[in-house]
Amino acid sequence: MDAIVETIEQLAHNRQQTTLGLVIVDSIQTMSTGDLTGMAWSVGQIRESAFRLINISKKTGVPLFIVGHVTKEGSIAGPKVLEHMVDVVLELTGETTHEFRILRGLKNRFGAIDEVGVFTLGDSGMEGVANPSDVFLGRRKAVPGSAVVVTMAGLRPVLTEVQALVTPTTLAVPRRVSTGIDQRRVVLLAAVLTRHCGLRLNQSDIFVRVSGGLTLAEPAADLAVALAIASAALGKHLSANAVAVGEVGLLGEIRPVGRMKQRISEATKQGYSQIISAERFETLALAVRRLLR
Repeated sequence: MDAIVETIEQLAHNRQQTTLGLVIVDSIQTMSTGDLTGMAWSVGQIRESAFRLINISKKTGVPLFIVGHVTKEGSIAGPKVLEHMVDVVLELTGETTHEFRILRGLKNRFGAIDEVGVFTLGDSGMEGVANPSDVFLGRRKAVPGSAVVVTMAGLRPVLTEVQALVTPTTLAVPRRVSTGIDQRRVVLLAAVLTRHCGLRLNQSDIFVRVSGGLTLAEPAADLAVALAIASAALGKHLSANAVAVGEVGLLGEIRPVGRMKQRISEATKQGYSQIISAERFETLALAVRRLLR
């Protein structure tokens, strides 16, 4: 760290020979200073290293990016002191099997954190995606087990496909496997479909997947997931121009969600004219009965 700070100061002040426009430190967990004892990843070393980097950045006016390790759960590894010291915390996520990367702001002292960036990873690096809905939907077809949801990626509405597969099980306890959505949510929705919609899912394995590598965390995706499961179980497909947005309660009711105007506007732009929501159907059973039977 001592050598890095000295180099930054020399390059920033020697404007005649070079222009220092950006500093990237990868990673802060590997930095250490001889003024302190302890290993590089210790709390004291990380705090002191980050403190020196921030001071030299403010002193010279050079923008600074500090790369930090993350855990398997996706949180920043090590002490939380690093997050408290910096001005902005950005998280770049994406499945290794997909070409998409999503950039989120977890902290921003000088602005909002609602916006996200969607990128594709190609041979020449990452390129911004102007219309993520086109990318995530791909070549979707209206088949049993498929439903489209309008989810909010920050302030940006994005259309993506939820796929479900329902097959008879040979196990004593049926499997509930999900990718891109919390498995506990799938179990809950399957129970609601069994209790309030008359579907015998307790003898079937259920597999749910969100296409494109997205993760659906908001309750607004409940209705699309439930309809995808019901569609796969009944062997009936939803309309090709239908999107589903709504939260499903334990009593089988469909609840409204926020920012419906933005969601409907984005769906209309993409050619989806049938909006399945709480404004149209009060209960999940009614939606299943009218749309899939």
